[in-house]
Amino acid sequence: MVTRSALLGDYLRARRDRTRPEDIGLHPEPNRRVPGLRREEVAAAAGISAEYYLRLERGRDHQPSEQVVVALARALALDRSGLEYLRRLARPAPPAPDPRTRTPDDHELQRLLARHDGPAFVADEVIGVVASNPLAAALSESMRPGANRLVQMFTTMDRSIYPEWHRRAREMVAVFRMRSDLSDPRVHAIVGQLSVRDPDFAAFWASHDTRVFTTGPAYEVIPPFGLLEFECEDLGIPGRDGLTLTTLYAAPASRAAPVIAFVRERLAHQAHAERPTRTDQ
Repeated sequence: MVTRSALLGDYLRARRDRTRPEDIGLHPEPNRRVPGLRREEVAAAAGISAEYYLRLERGRDHQPSEQVVVALARALALDRSGLEYLRRLARPAPPAPDPRTRTPDDHELQRLLARHDGPAFVADEVIGVVASNPLAAALSESMRPGANRLVQMFTTMDRSIYPEWHRRAREMVAVFRMRSDLSDPRVHAIVGQLSVRDPDFAAFWASHDTRVFTTGPAYEVIPPFGLLEFECEDLGIPGRDGLTLTTLYAAPASRAAPVIAFVRERLAHQAHAERPTRTDQ
C-alpha cells in the first residue's frame, strides 16, 4: 500500500513540473533546462529549506503543518481545489466507509431521492452510483446502482458523439482525484484498469489535476433518443461523508424535456398496472 507521505511527494513533484517560473513571479532564464520549477525555487517561494522540501518530495516527512501546506500551495500556484487536495494528503487517511450505509435500498437515501421530481442519484467517492430514483434508473443504465460513471466515460461512451469528450473526460478524472482517497483499494482497481485500457486516462491521471464540480451541463445517452443535454447539480449529503446527490434538470424547450415527461408517464402507468385491485366482499 502506498503511504500518505509518498502520495504527497508524488503530488508535489507533479505540480512542480507543471508550474512555470512566471506563474509565481520569477523571470524565466534563457536556455532553461527544466520545464517547471526547480526544488530550490519551490522551497524559497514557500519559505522552507531546500533540504526539508526534498524530504517532502521523497516521502520522508509524514505530516507537514498547515502553515507549510499553505505556503507550498502558494509556491506551486495551486488553485482552491489544489490547496484542499494538498491538505487532504497531509492528513491521515480517513476511515473506510461502512458499506451497510451505502445500499440501494437505504431508507434515508431513498427518502432523499423521493423528494426530487426529476432524475436523481447518489454517488460515492469513486463516482459509483449507490442509489437512484426510478426516473433516473429508467432513463439510463449509467444512473443505476452499481454503475461507475468514470469507468463508463472511458469504456462505453461513444467519443464521436459526446461534445468535447477529451475536455470533459479530463475534468471527470480531476473530479475523481479530488473526491477519492488514493489509499482506497477501489481507487487502485479503477486507476489500474483504466490506465492499462486507455492511454487518454493514463495521461489525464498523470497530470494530477483536481477539480470540484457543483453545477454545469451534463450529457446522457438515453436509448432510443440518443445524446441529450441536461443541467446537472451536485450536492454533498450532510452526515454522509463521501456521498453526493446528483440531480438533472431539463430546460423546458430542450430535447430532454419531452423525454423526461414520456418516461415519467410510462413509469406512472407501470405503477398503476402493478397496483393490486380492490374487490368488494
